Amino acid sequence: MALRDKRDMERFDMLRKVTPLALCLFPLAACASASTEYPSLSVRDAERIEGQFNSPSTAPVAAQPALPSADLRDRLAQLKAEASTAHTAFLGAAPAATQKVDAARGTAIASDRWAIAQVALADLDSHRSKTAVALADLDILFTERAIALEQRGAVAETRETVTRMIAEEDAVLSRLRGELSQ
Repeated sequence: MALRDKRDMERFDMLRKVTPLALCLFPLAACASASTEYPSLSVRDAERIEGQFNSPSTAPVAAQPALPSADLRDRLAQLKAEASTAHTAFLGAAPAATQKVDAARGTAIASDRWAIAQVALADLDSHRSKTAVALADLDILFTERAIALEQRGAVAETRETVTRMIAEEDAVLSRLRGELSQ
C-alpha cells in the first residue's frame, strides 16, 4: 500500500506540473483555423457614396468692417490731440536745448554749461513722456479691442501716428545726448 501511495503522489505531482501548461495551450488551439477563407476588405455596396454636392452660385459677400463707436472716436481724437500738443511742445523746446548742448560740448561734466544742457534735455524728456502717456493709453485700447475680438483699425492708425512722433523725439534726444557726451 505504501508503494501505491508513492505512485499516486508522483502522478499527482506530474499532473500538478502539466496542468498549467495544458491550460495555456488550450486557448491557443482556438486561434488556429484550417480555413483559408477570410472576409474581403474591399468596399461594400453599402459603403459606397454616390451623389453630387452643388456649390452655391452666388459669391459670398464680404462683411464691412464695423465703424468705431462715437465714444471710441472721441477718445482717439483726445489722445491724438494730447500727443500732438506734447510733440509740438517738444519740437518748440528742441532748438533751445540744441543751443544749450552746443554750448556745453567739450566742457567738463558738472560744469555750469553741462548742467544747463542736462536740464534742457530733462525738459525734452518731460515732453516726450507726455507723448508716451498717450501711446500707452492707445496700447491699452488696442489690447482691449484685440481681446474682445473687435475691429482695431482706427486705434492702430492713431497708435501709428503717435509712434512716429515718439520715434522723431527719440532721434532728437539720442542726437543731443551723443553731442553732449563728446
